[in-house]
Amino acid sequence: MSQAGDPVTEKAKLFAIRMIRLYQHLTEKKREFVLSKQVLRSGTSIGANRTEAVYAYSGRDFLHKNEIALGECAETLYWLELLQATGYITGEQSTSISNDCVELLKLFTSIVKTLKTNNDSLPTQVRESVPDEAPPLP
Repeated sequence: MSQAGDPVTEKAKLFAIRMIRLYQHLTEKKREFVLSKQVLRSGTSIGANRTEAVYAYSGRDFLHKNEIALGECAETLYWLELLQATGYITGEQSTSISNDCVELLKLFTSIVKTLKTNNDSLPTQVRESVPDEAPPLP
């Protein structure tokens, strides 16, 4: 599976960018350094694990990396709840970000369930190729 054109990887990357911006807002404007670090870590880990899955060395590794990404989605939702409950983000901000996270959660839940239900869907060789060069930065 190639990373280019993979909508799940792209959504996870856009979500990671959103988490980086949230972290910047929380640390610079709200002076919050503990919860913000947790939500940054879990929120960016979703995309990192999906990218690792795309370049997995086996079908089992592909499944495992997607399971980790699923868990990171759930953890991110928890940190977002705490940030809202403590007044660091508004209900509107929390809902908007959480909706994006829930969309990822549903995608990863579907991927993991499908892979576990149908072992034939586990790719035998996931890595098609390694990119010759790094992708351009936006």
